[in-house]
Amino acid sequence: MIISDLSCEQEHCFEAWFASSEALDTQLGNAQVACPMCGSTHIKRLPAAPAVTRGHDKPAGAQESPKEIAKRVIESLRTLAETAEDVGSRFADEARKIHHGETEERRIRGRATQDEVSELIDEGINVLPVPPDPTRLH
Repeated sequence: MIISDLSCEQEHCFEAWFASSEALDTQLGNAQVACPMCGSTHIKRLPAAPAVTRGHDKPAGAQESPKEIAKRVIESLRTLAETAEDVGSRFADEARKIHHGETEERRIRGRATQDEVSELIDEGINVLPVPPDPTRLH
């Protein structure tokens, strides 16, 4: 497993995890990686530099707490999910169709059981559960 620093054409910087460097190169080449802020698939790999902060993020020497990082990641995932097609309870079936080339490739979101998510992952289909927005829970 590798973690890579990436950036989109809008210069949004983010991290992503990949099984290997080859998997990263393949997914970037096939436009399978999308910016969590804007959804762009024009992504480039950034040079890795541990513990480097950009000046506009925090004052020099300041670090985000784990809670702040988690909040930012969840907000980014929700933003990305909002730009995806909602396929509802058909999520697992649609993910398989996309993976097997039976339908057009696109970002989707929806609902799936834990068993369905486990099966998708076992089949090599990348999925990412996103916690629901607590303000939208009834």
